[in-house]
Amino acid sequence: MTKSLNLASQNMAFEQRCWVKVRGGILGLLAILCVFPIVAQGGLKTSRQSEMPNILWLTAEDHGPNLGCYGDRVARTPRLDQLAREGMLYRTAWSNAPVCAPARTTIISGCYAPSMGAEHMRSLVSVPELIQPLPVYLKQAGYYCTNNSKEDYNIKTEPSIWDASSNKAHWKNRPDGVPFFAVFNYTKTHESQIRDPKYKPETELSKIELPEFHPDAREVRRDWAEYYDRLHQLDGYVAERLQELEDEGVAENTIVLFFADHGSGMPGFKRACKNTGLRVPMIVYFPEKYRHLASEEYGPGVESERLVSFVDLIPTMLSIVGAEIPEYLQGFAFLGPKCAPMQPYLYGFRSRMDERYDFVRGVRDQRFSYVRNYYPHLPEQQHVAYQFMTPTTVVWKTKFDEGTLTEAQQSRWVSPRTSEELYDLENDPDEVHNLAELPEYRETVDRFRRANWEHLLRIRDLGFLPESIMLSRSASSTPYEYGHDAAAYPMMDIMPLAVAASHYEDSQEDVVMLLKNALHSGDAVQRYWGLVGFQVRGDELLRGHLAEIETLMSDETPVVAMLASYLVLKLNPENDRGWEVLESHVGIDPHGIGVAMEAVNYLDLLPAIRQSAAQKVAAVNAAKQNDRMGNSKRYDSMYQKMQDAIAEKPLISE
Repeated sequence: MTKSLNLASQNMAFEQRCWVKVRGGILGLLAILCVFPIVAQGGLKTSRQSEMPNILWLTAEDHGPNLGCYGDRVARTPRLDQLAREGMLYRTAWSNAPVCAPARTTIISGCYAPSMGAEHMRSLVSVPELIQPLPVYLKQAGYYCTNNSKEDYNIKTEPSIWDASSNKAHWKNRPDGVPFFAVFNYTKTHESQIRDPKYKPETELSKIELPEFHPDAREVRRDWAEYYDRLHQLDGYVAERLQELEDEGVAENTIVLFFADHGSGMPGFKRACKNTGLRVPMIVYFPEKYRHLASEEYGPGVESERLVSFVDLIPTMLSIVGAEIPEYLQGFAFLGPKCAPMQPYLYGFRSRMDERYDFVRGVRDQRFSYVRNYYPHLPEQQHVAYQFMTPTTVVWKTKFDEGTLTEAQQSRWVSPRTSEELYDLENDPDEVHNLAELPEYRETVDRFRRANWEHLLRIRDLGFLPESIMLSRSASSTPYEYGHDAAAYPMMDIMPLAVAASHYEDSQEDVVMLLKNALHSGDAVQRYWGLVGFQVRGDELLRGHLAEIETLMSDETPVVAMLASYLVLKLNPENDRGWEVLESHVGIDPHGIGVAMEAVNYLDLLPAIRQSAAQKVAAVNAAKQNDRMGNSKRYDSMYQKMQDAIAEKPLISE
């Protein structure tokens, strides 16, 4: 038995011993029981509302802990540094997702996005009534809730979840005597803001300390300089918001949280399911009046070593305001009277990034970060159109094509990746020296494998389903409900196969037999993973089983038929049936655009495109399609990028 299959068997046995059903199940919306008295129809008594703390979130986009208070020597962030001295910062905070919409989805829901089928960038899925957004709970607890102004969630929400959500929304507009929960989001640190050709950076280019994986080029240093300038501007924005609290006389009644939505927007950070892409700054400040609601470790200037992440934010807010914490929530309170013990790991995820599919899960503890690549045949740096608008991306890829990069710099572009990665963050903060295959780290890798396996089962991670299958199978309910139905979604049948299929380093006879048997499974998901197993192992193994794979070009499940067609066309580009299958699925599927996105991704992987396929792609206008899920507007830009990608035929893998 191979190493991967032994691991799968051991993990299954372990899970059978310790498996606990997801807390609470589908119980319906739980009532919020506030510690303050409640009037049946009138909400909280006004006299008690005045005793509740205000809560202000100051958030910013696309930046990591590149602040003076985190030891960054280039940063100019005096007001944030002061806030950290007056309050407490967390050394290790994760965003759970390395791109905005999935990260925000985890924040607003208190659940990992893959648990709801909402991990794909620019998707919009339904969730059961059980799952309620954070402002709904806080409104029930008596708060006036405002969001200024970006929402950008991957789940459908009602407009009424906020009392006000726009660039005009402000806590000042609340009724007299009502406490507020206010979010102010700063957008000018976003990836799109660090590529202005007319901008003249103030930060000296020579002072930039480049990460080990970035080439030392003027374009790269210039982008980094503009990034630091934007952080300086953010610091001024934070100063203005905090001064508003002082001017209105509410500063000593307001708890403040500051954090970014994911890591730096610079290439190799954003979209990377590693510590570099997931680590964010997080600072909390409690005025003296409410310090009893903080944690035991809280104090001015304290640098907490506690591991925290976005999925913890809802339970933490409910703990602070004295409300019950619903059992379905997947995070743990890190402040307030119901502060939970520190958890040993943080968890991250990466699935479709804009127009490109991937499937990566990340885990870290205090010292190490672990990455599990389930599509190792694809490079980490795929050709994402939006990212290629940044000069650093262009020059970095150009130097890779020229062969002038160091090993560390070219690693992000190399395909295939290893199926597992392990990094020592104390000695390798840029995560360029993979320790996963070294014998002395075998026990560490095993520990992280186990942690990852247990986590995916605990949250019922839907990432093992291709997007189109997930949308189709959950159409009559919600992805969350489908995923939490063990009979409908038999994870213990799927995960061991996916582990073996994606661990391409194992190509022994018994693994190949497992993959071959999967091709004949009655479950389309198992057939899919059987094909993935042949895909990641390369052309030599593929040739020996081409006849069996060719029969799956007529499979009733589109993604299975498309992957089989792609694999056949790789070796036989004259196969007309393969082209017909891929071309036929370019249009919009009735359950969403997942099938079309998958079809165009497979076309783009081929070394050449026949003219009829290119014409078919160019002819489709996603915005004019009647997308039954109501996603056409959100998917339109992604589909346009796929059209552009086909026209340009960038090399993205293999």
